[in-house]
Amino acid sequence: MKQSKAARLRAAGWKVGSPRELLGLAPEESEMMELKFAVAEFLLGRRRKRELTQTALAKRIGSSQSRVAKLEAGDSSVSLDLMFRAAFSLGVSPAELGKAISKAGRSRATARRAG
Repeated sequence: MKQSKAARLRAAGWKVGSPRELLGLAPEESEMMELKFAVAEFLLGRRRKRELTQTALAKRIGSSQSRVAKLEAGDSSVSLDLMFRAAFSLGVSPAELGKAISKAGRSRATARRAG
């Protein structure tokens, strides 16, 4: 979050913090959450690029449309196994998946330095 926005929120009486602070997460839990969100966002973009519906992707991975919706939202109940299965069914290589995860890690590192 930009410092100017954080300052405006604080001035309006809001408390500003990280999801980790808000949810009381341990560092490893926070990292796992960030990883899942990064993979979820990447998969959503890839599915849309391939012009597939959630239902079509669900059929490819032997799941349901509602499960794919949860996957794309980064829901904690979705396993990394299902996320990887979805990625590979969308034609994502392990290297591409690694780049998406690495990009998220760099974004977090930049945010830490700025904060």
